[in-house]
This record gives sequence, C-alpha cells and structure tokens, in this order.
Amino acid sequence: MPLIIGVVRERAPGERRVALVPDTARNFAAAGAQLRMEQSAGIESHFLDPDYPGVSAVAGLAEAYGGAGLILRVAPPGPEEIDAMPEGAVLIGLLAPYGSPERLAAYNARRLTVFSLELLPRISRAQSMDALSSQASCAGYQCGLIGAARCTKFFPMLTTAAGTIRPARVLVIGAGVAGLQAIATCKRLGAMVEAYDVRAAAREQIESLGAKFVDTGVSAEGAGGYARELSAEERARQAERLAKAVAQADVVITTAAIPGRRAPVIITTDMVARMKYGALIVDMAAESGGNCALTQPGEHVIANDVNIHGPLNLPSRMPTHASELYAKNLWNFLSPWIKDGQLAFDWDDEIVAGTLLCKDGITVHAGVKQALGGA
Repeated sequence: MPLIIGVVRERAPGERRVALVPDTARNFAAAGAQLRMEQSAGIESHFLDPDYPGVSAVAGLAEAYGGAGLILRVAPPGPEEIDAMPEGAVLIGLLAPYGSPERLAAYNARRLTVFSLELLPRISRAQSMDALSSQASCAGYQCGLIGAARCTKFFPMLTTAAGTIRPARVLVIGAGVAGLQAIATCKRLGAMVEAYDVRAAAREQIESLGAKFVDTGVSAEGAGGYARELSAEERARQAERLAKAVAQADVVITTAAIPGRRAPVIITTDMVARMKYGALIVDMAAESGGNCALTQPGEHVIANDVNIHGPLNLPSRMPTHASELYAKNLWNFLSPWIKDGQLAFDWDDEIVAGTLLCKDGITVHAGVKQALGGA
C-alpha cells in the first residue's frame, strides 16, 4: 500500500501558511505517495483546491488523517489534532519542541514518530531543508517593511523643491538570516543602516550589504552557527557601547534569539529612555520574550515616547512565498527517504537522528529532554 500523506488547515490563531503547495504535491505524487488534504487548507496562502491536481480534498481532520503514514504541518498541533492522528504515523513540522511537555506526552501516547525542524543540524548538507532560515528570511523582510511603514520619517534621502530630506537611520541588531534580510530590505528602501552582531564573522556579511558594522568589542561565536550566551561582564560592555548607536537610530530592528531559550534582553529600559522622541523598535524576538525589556509580545506600546512593536508570526504575513519555501524544505528533508512509495529512514543518518524528537513512545532528543527535565 502506498504512503498516504495527510495535510490539514492550520488551526493556530493567525497562522496562514500551509505545509503542502502544488509543486511539492506533484513531487510527492511522482514519488509514489497518495495525498489527502483538508478542503481549503491552502486558501489563506492563496492556493485553491483545484491548484492541487491529484490531491484528494476531504472534509476535515479525521478524513485527512485517516490512514495517513506521514503528516505534514507548519505549526504545532493542538490536542484535538493529535488525537486524530493514526497511531505510529510520522509527523513533521515546526513543532516548538521546547514549548510543552504535555504536547510531547500526547505524541508519545500515540507512538508518533516526530521530526521537529527546529532541531535540524546546522550542517551544509541540511541547508536546503533549513526551515528556520527560510522563514527567518521572510521575517527579516517583514521587519524592514514594518520599520519603514511605522517610522515617522522617509527611509530614503529625498531632494524636493522644499529642500532635502535626510534619510532615516536604522540599526539592526543580530545578523543571522533574519537580520541580514532586514539590513538588505532597509538598504533597498534607502535608509542609512548600521548593524551589530556578537559574532565577529558577521562583520563581513553586514558590510557586504552596504551597512556599517557597530563594533562593541564583544564577540560570542557559538556552536552550530549560533551565538553563545554572553557573560554578565560581556553584556555590560556590549550594552555600554551599543547604547550610543541605539540612541542615534530612528528605527531599531532586533533579531537576536537562542534556540530553546528566552530571547536575550539587549535593549534595556535605560537605553529606551535615551532614544529619540518618536523612535521605533521592531522586536522580531517578541515570540520568545523580546530583545527589548519593554516589549509586549503581539502589542504596540509606547514607553518614554518610543514606539515598541512586538509582532508575532511574521512569516505568516506573506503566506504564499513563506509556504512555498517551507514546503520545499519539507520535500528536501523527506525525499531521500521515500523509496517505491514508502518511507524508509536511515536512523543513523546525522540529519534524521538530529531532527528526531519522539519515536516508539518516548522523547529521544537529548537536548529537549534535558531542557524539559527529562520529558
């Protein structure tokens, strides 16, 4: 019997992405899989049911998941969705592995084999599967647009009959995928852009995009391409030198995050108090607590006459391209293991083993177990 792949409409509030797009549906079908998709599952991403030739459009959860050996998702499933999954099925998505011991217990109760793409090893062979990076690119782009839309100034320099308008000053904190995309977007819009990252290697990337690197004298190269957590002394030195750049900016975009941990607080209350009247902070790290001490996730607040914006689920604001990128990440992860219409994982493969969260009724990822106290 061929592999049955189930996809449903994402039910998380505000989630507009979909895990399967027409191109990847054709790829899975060509590999011998059968696809079932809940009716209108792709409509928020502007993909209609007729756009998926050969995919069975079914009425709801039970019909989409019934008999499925592989379940594709974007966001973590709720309890009702987990209950509808066949025992022993393979589940893959951006599943917030550190977020909920109760959700892990529900996976294990149904003996699901669970892959969480947040756990994907940071190796060159995995780049085409890296959903965090593809979605971070969307998020960084959106941060640049939000900054331009909410700033009280033009981003580009303008010469008019009434005189010359100086360009806005933008500071981007964090030069990972999201930060670099924010830098590039703000530069395209004509702003004067400065950027900072604790990783010394980021300087070349920042300057290659035409931005000025803010050198605080603190470097924090970490394993796997991420920044390590700074010591108290390093944080103090960083804050002292960064505060000057923050005070001069019209817009500050923050993108710093540590996987599985609360986002580091980089912009303190005192730093906000020193910012320009009417300046703007766009805190991309709001979902994990925020890089600004005064960020309220999902809210726009004003403190000391500074606007602080804490947007959530930024990739979902551009669901068509975000879904296309994400669906390709899923296909690139799964395609090597679909043989003759069946899944056949090599459990010793570095990518498979590194991304595996749950199997045979237990949580197997050592890092997640440690973070959640052995969950």
